[in-house]
Amino acid sequence: MYKFKRSTVAFFAFVLIGGVATVMPHRSSGKVSEGKGSMQHDCVERPCAGAVARGLAAFNDRNLKGLGGNGRSCADCHMPSESFQLSPAFARARFEALKEEREQNPNADDPLFRPVDADDFRINGDNAIDFSNLVDNGLVRVTMPLPLNVKLIDPITGQPTEETSVDLWRAVMPVLNIAITGPDGVAPIWPPPAPRPPIMGQDPIGPNRQGGYQHDARFGTLQEQARGALFGHAQVSLEPSARLLDDLAAFEKTLFSSPEVEELASAILSGATQFPDPDPELNQLEQQGKLVFNRACAQCHGGTLHPSGSTPETGFVRPLGRYHNVQSACPHPATDGYTPCPDRLARNARTYRITLANGAFQFVTTSDPGRLLLTGQPADLGFMDVTQLRGISKTAPYFHNNSAATLEEVLDHYVAFFAREARLSPPPNLRGFLSSNGLIIDRGFVTADERAALLAYLLKL
Repeated sequence: MYKFKRSTVAFFAFVLIGGVATVMPHRSSGKVSEGKGSMQHDCVERPCAGAVARGLAAFNDRNLKGLGGNGRSCADCHMPSESFQLSPAFARARFEALKEEREQNPNADDPLFRPVDADDFRINGDNAIDFSNLVDNGLVRVTMPLPLNVKLIDPITGQPTEETSVDLWRAVMPVLNIAITGPDGVAPIWPPPAPRPPIMGQDPIGPNRQGGYQHDARFGTLQEQARGALFGHAQVSLEPSARLLDDLAAFEKTLFSSPEVEELASAILSGATQFPDPDPELNQLEQQGKLVFNRACAQCHGGTLHPSGSTPETGFVRPLGRYHNVQSACPHPATDGYTPCPDRLARNARTYRITLANGAFQFVTTSDPGRLLLTGQPADLGFMDVTQLRGISKTAPYFHNNSAATLEEVLDHYVAFFAREARLSPPPNLRGFLSSNGLIIDRGFVTADERAALLAYLLKL
């Protein structure tokens, strides 16, 4: 393990609940030198060691500099040993370990299990004890305000409620490679060309046309995202300082799944027009899988203008939108071969009444309305940002609700998704992620004999 001087932060090792994780060294645009047992670098353009070191400390700080929180640190949910995310398996392991420890010590504690993320929090408040969504699904509570034209329907009376916000259950996003996500500067084809009249005076497009942070891209900066997490999940009672938020962002931007991804991030940050290939050395099967990926997947996960893995290709003759609904929310469609949502996820669905621009009502049952909650637009139902794919072999399960346990299940889901889209928008109107000309399917679908190669490549990303 590298040791670093007080003035230098280039390599981090974390010893936290769940084990040890190694973070790739952050190489600044200045000089980098390595000696026996040490690594030094002179920061020039990127955040210097002071901000990164303070961000590292804040990321692990359960006191959060006296902000009056609930004892959680960022690392309690973004577990370093789990590629800076939270899997259901580790949530359950921590829960079982806590129960066992409490048999000997009733005051034993794990800050992951705070009432705010208990299923019964709205009923029992600080006495809530049902952590089913957290333990069974690896999901945390995200409370979103309802647009003016959206009402929740009471499941018993069938009438609109007076609620002004809704609790959603979403996966903890990995922090690795966050430097290549977020707003990307690529001219968006968003929203789609169809006119969007505002409803009740609300912005019909929503924030962050060119990408953002979190599943629905509602935050435009890492500082906004960190502030939201501090209030929503750590339950701080005081406003965090700008320096604290800047330090967290500086630290998070040093976390990469590989040196090659860090080099790609540096090229993107520099405004380059040509980019290094972040792939490791590939064997023959993986090279075949890359060809399949470039045909079937790269139109959404890696545009040539910003090959981050989270920027759709906007340079096509039939360009793609910035956000998509891949039908991962529950319930899944009942046609086209979708696997039904398990009860543990289906129970999170609520029924919404949406007032349209013409005053008519549309009723929708879903576990997550996506960007509709940012715009009130029915066309945004279920729409989410594109996820970057680097390092995904270590970040299972997948989708915003952890509904796919493996990459094999992800591919199964997309088989159904593409079949549905091809049925709903047949030639000559095939969607851009399925067809280059609207007439023939030359993207999207992966044949049975291509599947093994694609999986091999995805596991190498």
